[in-house]
Amino acid sequence: MTETPKPAGTRGAVDLSSVTGAPGPAPAGPPVTGGSAAAGSAGGAGATGATGSTGAAPTAPAVPEGLVVEVRAENLQSALNKTLQVPGVLVLWSSAHPQTRELVETVTRVAASLEGRVLVLVADLSAEPELLQAFQPILVQAFGQPTVPATFGLLQGQPVPLFPGMQPESEVRVVLDQLLQAAVQNGITGRVDLGPVPGAPDDDELPPLHQAAFDAIEAGDYAAATAAYEQALAANPKDHDAELGLAQVRLLQRTSEVDLTAARAAAAADPTDVDAATTVADLDVLGGHVEDAFTRLLDLVRSTTGDDRDRVRTHLIELFAVVGSHDERVRKGRTALMSALF
Repeated sequence: MTETPKPAGTRGAVDLSSVTGAPGPAPAGPPVTGGSAAAGSAGGAGATGATGSTGAAPTAPAVPEGLVVEVRAENLQSALNKTLQVPGVLVLWSSAHPQTRELVETVTRVAASLEGRVLVLVADLSAEPELLQAFQPILVQAFGQPTVPATFGLLQGQPVPLFPGMQPESEVRVVLDQLLQAAVQNGITGRVDLGPVPGAPDDDELPPLHQAAFDAIEAGDYAAATAAYEQALAANPKDHDAELGLAQVRLLQRTSEVDLTAARAAAAADPTDVDAATTVADLDVLGGHVEDAFTRLLDLVRSTTGDDRDRVRTHLIELFAVVGSHDERVRKGRTALMSALF
């Protein structure tokens, strides 16, 4: 069995049953603050409090009609249901602190660039007292205090804390890349049914080979998904979506029948065993222990020679592709690999 993956840097799932259940009386005033968050962000940068920023939020970008769902108390459950097949990201903000809307627009810009692979759910806690009341304990559970803005990932309706406070676009992109990786690892590979982008042609259908790969993943047929992505890359070697999908599916395929305990025991018994080390590195990536996986293989690159060294190097590069080039750990890993090789 393999470990259940989570987006890197998360703090574990939280209980939203109080949100979707019957709400109690609304609080007298919004206690949600925009101060500096106590918890660190998933991307590694410190979260900036909402009240610490100044100036009006920028104009919202043109985005596909189906990309963003405005969440209210009455449609929360149906909004969560949309993430059964498509990964979601939930942004809590407050119109009482207009500057917090900037995070909504940042997340939306990043999601728009992902071509429907992430659905954005947005809730204004100041406009929805029932949601405000319900989310207060959830925010404390996740981040140590009730703070807005705050961002959660949603996988099959289950929320996972991503980060509190404001974040720059580069950090948001890293976190959403990690969320997508966890989604693929859990077989959540659907896409948002996008409407047209204002001023752009309506073209939201997946290429046939990509659709075939997604359908195969959902059916658990990793061999068929691999074949579809390989065909897509043969037709267009610059198809980065197919390249990422292929790396992720190959990881799932390699680990689908692995005995976790036996694999780790083999690697511990002989740290120079290339097969055991690469298998455990795969399991570490699936479990969200990306740095452990990279460190294990980098150490092996330094201690091996010839064909063994080349096998480890090639495997490490493939894991870089699984994690994604925007991830800071990949950038550091590539630098360390160059140093180890030369």
